[in-house]
Amino acid sequence: MVFVRKAPGRSGSTKVQLAERRDGRDVVLEHVGTARTDAELALLMAQARRRLHEGQEALDLDGVGLEDEGVPQRPGPITSKRSVLLWQVLSEAYTRLGFDAIDDEAFAQLVLARIIEPTSKADSVRVLKEIGVASASLRTMFRSLQRAQERDYRAQIATACFNHAMTHGDVSLVLYDVTTLYLEAEKEDELRKVGYSKERRVDPEVVVGLLVDRHGFPLEIGCFEGNKAETLTIIPIVKQFAQRHGIADMVVVADAGMLSSSNLSDLDEAGLRFIVGSRVTKAPKDLESHFRWHGTAFTDGQVIDTITPRDQRGTAVKSSDPKRRAEPVWDPGVHAKSWRAVWAYSRKRAVRDNATLTLQENKARAVVAGEKAARTPRFVKTRNGANELDETSLARARDLVGLKGYVTNIEADLMPAGEVIASYHDLWHVEQSFRMSKTDLAARPMFHHTREAIEAHLTIVFAALAIARHIQNATGLSIKKIVQTLRPIQQITVRIAGHEHLAADPITPVAEAILDALEISAQ
Repeated sequence: MVFVRKAPGRSGSTKVQLAERRDGRDVVLEHVGTARTDAELALLMAQARRRLHEGQEALDLDGVGLEDEGVPQRPGPITSKRSVLLWQVLSEAYTRLGFDAIDDEAFAQLVLARIIEPTSKADSVRVLKEIGVASASLRTMFRSLQRAQERDYRAQIATACFNHAMTHGDVSLVLYDVTTLYLEAEKEDELRKVGYSKERRVDPEVVVGLLVDRHGFPLEIGCFEGNKAETLTIIPIVKQFAQRHGIADMVVVADAGMLSSSNLSDLDEAGLRFIVGSRVTKAPKDLESHFRWHGTAFTDGQVIDTITPRDQRGTAVKSSDPKRRAEPVWDPGVHAKSWRAVWAYSRKRAVRDNATLTLQENKARAVVAGEKAARTPRFVKTRNGANELDETSLARARDLVGLKGYVTNIEADLMPAGEVIASYHDLWHVEQSFRMSKTDLAARPMFHHTREAIEAHLTIVFAALAIARHIQNATGLSIKKIVQTLRPIQQITVRIAGHEHLAADPITPVAEAILDALEISAQ
């Protein structure tokens, strides 16, 4: 008598075979297939039963529990597949952040589809279909972009993000940075303009400013013309954030690119405190007293708390008095024309800086020797029509290796130097958020051509970034890893003998950990 049997396979799989009992042992007549999930097993068992000779009794040796009466004449088809766990995690995060206050299902689907697989708005329908979600029509999705602008969805998202940040932390310290997003456009317009590009591109681009909390959770986003100077973006974003939420006291942290006299004065006049990076070229003036009394000697981890001129040219007031060994303690009442400056020395940074200077020196020497034709690099000067090495500039740069400066308007008794430095180093969170938006969420608005469409696209990216950061901060896993883990876990409906049967992939240990971290129970 021939019967269907299950046999263990490798890595937890199950073999489905047709076998016959001979001389006290099972003889395999046909290998039907290997199943790795319950759904696959159900299909293979149905197919094996069909292959049995008509009228022959099928024995289920290990109680699979399929139909006991009647054998399907053909394999049961899969009628639906759905990545129910992934959609549940993303949907619950959308709701927990309060984004469901925006009563627009098409907008929500565009936001969540971008997290799953960033692509064009038109292709988002395909992404949703692949995970088993009935999507809105493409026309409805495009209309949601228009609604996002007309109804100011971004303001609602920003308010929800602020409430979440206040509930799960604080916004007493915020981090700001900018990036550029280039576009596939031949001509400039009022928004898309050719500007400074770190990749040396000449394509029109837009400048995007992002404000996040100390953990990298987004709070505010803004879009500017591609040729707008980075220093001119921070004040509009920060003021918009402060006015939107009625904040009168917070610390704004930004890198040295935001260091300008007008920016710092505007922040100070608005009653806001700041910490920004200082340029190493300011060190000789700020640390003039130290260099006179101690030379270029620094100890690893040494911190010097002093003052720096408010005028970034350094001509309005002397920073450090070389006649005095002690550094001045910044007092806004006494040093009205200065800001507080904190300088720190790191031996590790010095090694890195020296390596960079050596490469620059070698390049300069090659140009001076005529071995390399290039634009005039650093440490090359021209005298009487001939290139020569700028020994003085090179020596001065060597003296400053390992130093990093920070400018602030926070008094020392309110924030010690170590805390100033630590707060500034939190900027990596905003840099990480920008990397996430550019890579995981493909923020570049390459399929949009009008300002309204670009702004609506950035609103979707803003919401998607908030969800991604929320999930990432809770689980400790990247959003890419979370999607890769949850997307393959599917719920499958199979029709066998006219009846619908529900099968689901087992939840893996990593998926279980994700659910536990997010405090979600699998449906």
